[in-house]
Amino acid sequence: MLETLINITWKKLPLSVRLRMVRITQKKFTVSVVGIITNGKEEVLILDHLIRPGASWGLPGGFLEPNENPKDAIKRELMEETGLELINVELINIRTIRKHLEILFSAEGIGEAKVSSREIKSLGWFTLDKLPEGMSELQKEIVREFMQNS
Repeated sequence: MLETLINITWKKLPLSVRLRMVRITQKKFTVSVVGIITNGKEEVLILDHLIRPGASWGLPGGFLEPNENPKDAIKRELMEETGLELINVELINIRTIRKHLEILFSAEGIGEAKVSSREIKSLGWFTLDKLPEGMSELQKEIVREFMQNS
């Protein structure tokens, strides 16, 4: 009940306020990892996040812990959020977004993906032609480019 109320309230806040609130709870310069996780069937794992600013559907990932290796961070985040183990983890790109650094990896998921975190509402494996509507166009483009070039 409380979680539903928080979710409704969060989504009614303007995007700029949600982004500011996320940044306030983090250090002056934030670093996160993001993964394009595939399953061997030309599908990519997309999560429906409870508190994600902008678009609820998106690639899995999260913030690094102090002194954490980014490759270890993406493995930890996927295990926490979905229960998946990752193999063939490869760095794809690093980009900055204002005061934020995002490290993008690709990997293959091993095991059965299931919602394992209160931060995630649902998840699914999607083909390029069926990416969820609630996903940002930027992330859709990142997925399309990766899948078409791999």
